[in-house]
Amino acid sequence: MAIDTSQFKNGLKIVLDGEPFSITYFQHVKPGKGGAFVRTKVKNLKSGRVLDRTFRSGEKVDEADTLDRRMQYLYQDGDQLVFMDSKDYEQIPFSREQVGEGVKYLKENLEVDVLFWNGNPINIEIPSFIEAEITQCEPGLKGDTASGSTKPATLETGAVVQVPLFIKEGETIRVDTRTGAYVERVN
Repeated sequence: MAIDTSQFKNGLKIVLDGEPFSITYFQHVKPGKGGAFVRTKVKNLKSGRVLDRTFRSGEKVDEADTLDRRMQYLYQDGDQLVFMDSKDYEQIPFSREQVGEGVKYLKENLEVDVLFWNGNPINIEIPSFIEAEITQCEPGLKGDTASGSTKPATLETGAVVQVPLFIKEGETIRVDTRTGAYVERVN
C-alpha cells in the first residue's frame, strides 16, 4: 500500500530501497522559494542504522508489511536461541546475531516483542527493564560507604553490572537493558 508524505507519522513502518524502515522523526518544510518537502530520520529495522532522508511533498512510499508478536524465550540450543509464541505455541529459533546485545539479558520465560517483515522474523525487542538475581559479587567492606562507589556483579543471565557496595550475592535487582545500568534492589 502506498503512503503519501502527508500521512507520515512517528513509528510508521515503510520500505525504502527494499529494506524495512521506521520513521523516528519527520518535519514538513515549505520554503519561500521552490517546492515543499519532508525531512525525516528513518531507522533500518534489520540493522538499527539511522539515516536522514528527504522526500518531495506528495511523494509516495510503500508501507512495510510488518507484524509484532509477543514471544517467550525458552532455551539456548547451541548457537540458536529458541522463542515460542504464547498463542499458538510455535517455536522459532534465532541466531545470537539477530538478538544482538540483548542476548546477555535473556532468561527463561522472559517475554519479548518480535518484529516480522514479510513473514520473516527480523528484530527482537527486549523489555527496557528486567529483574535478575546476582550469582556472583564481592562482599562490600565494612565502613566503605563512599557515595557513588560501585562494584561488579554477575547476574544469572551472565551479564556483568556495576552495583552499589551494599548489594550482596543472592539478591535480586532491576537492570535497565538499554544502558546496562543498575536501577534498584527488588525484594
